[in-house]
Amino acid sequence: MKKPLIITTIILILVLALPFINYLRWSFQEKKPLEIVILDKTVPTLERLNHKSLTWILNSGRFVKKDNKKSYSYIKDYYGFAPTRPLKDRGNTKKEYHLSEMLELPEKVDALYFADTYGVFFNDWYTGVNKSRRSRRIYGGLNNTDYLLINEMKNRNKLIILEYNSFDYPTPAFESFRTQEKLGITFTGWSGKYFEKLDTTAKNFPVWMTSMYRKEYNKPWTFSKPGIVLMSEKNIIVLEEGTHLKEAMPYIVTENAYCEKFGVPPSVAFDKWFDIIDPLQNNVISKFELSTTSLGDTLLKANMLSSIFPAVTQDSVTQRIYYFSGDFANNKIEFCSSRLKGFKGIKGISYSDKPKDTRRFFWLYYKPLVNTIFSDYYSSLKSK
Repeated sequence: MKKPLIITTIILILVLALPFINYLRWSFQEKKPLEIVILDKTVPTLERLNHKSLTWILNSGRFVKKDNKKSYSYIKDYYGFAPTRPLKDRGNTKKEYHLSEMLELPEKVDALYFADTYGVFFNDWYTGVNKSRRSRRIYGGLNNTDYLLINEMKNRNKLIILEYNSFDYPTPAFESFRTQEKLGITFTGWSGKYFEKLDTTAKNFPVWMTSMYRKEYNKPWTFSKPGIVLMSEKNIIVLEEGTHLKEAMPYIVTENAYCEKFGVPPSVAFDKWFDIIDPLQNNVISKFELSTTSLGDTLLKANMLSSIFPAVTQDSVTQRIYYFSGDFANNKIEFCSSRLKGFKGIKGISYSDKPKDTRRFFWLYYKPLVNTIFSDYYSSLKSK
């Protein structure tokens, strides 16, 4: 056999052997039994994107179910809306906990993660329908039983994590108020998102925002550059790059002490939906920062808003209640890679060094943040 062929063969064997070795290393890791309730009411496709990456992190960290010591499945191990095959038939099931379980379930469960409570709506579920801001709800929103579960978990000093849109439509106002009060934060009523192009011809652009803008300002939508749109129940603010923003991309910024504690970078780009809250007495782990111009600041102040607002808050007393003010768990990820020990993504393929590369969010921020929260919590329970 010629030397170049031998070298190529050896390299190929090593490339193929390395994932297998890491899989074996993952398999023999110590399992961490932790009973976790994952709630996702927004599952319009079989991909289950709104909680899949969360389950990836749990699987990678070797967190398993207490009853059978098996890894969490993003397909089966969650409460909420579940499409059935074939998707074209629009069949679905709903796995729910009930009022009668509100003493037994919180006692048995160790942690609670509400990944997405927004729900599934007619325009999302059925194809060929004109998009609008809101259509008929099929399923979704926080309800009384969800609140009672949060309340009982807090009373037992257990880990609680909620994400973006837990307080806004379609959650009823009373349930929203009670949940905010229980978490010790206040929702301002504003939410927003970065758009690579504010041009209405851009792919997947929510054109309903233009009619909302025309109604409020009595003038046409003329924006086309990158920007951020902020919305409340009846109001809309458009921040366009070059006019209101020096740079359109929002960043999640973390101080050094929290960077060290949670293993996250000082700054990471974030391009998904977020909401704006008042943290009150909660610890602010990370903040959103918008790079506004003086004109942008003026526009925000006119609506009692700031260019800096919380991204992650933590209860300052128990330090076991967190609110993520963004659509954090919604990440496209290959689930099979969760079974490779120490897999942190492949730099240059999974993400790059470019600050605006939003793929960095999962690998460099969300993954270490969630893994640290659950690992520290598990250690605290184990030490009792």
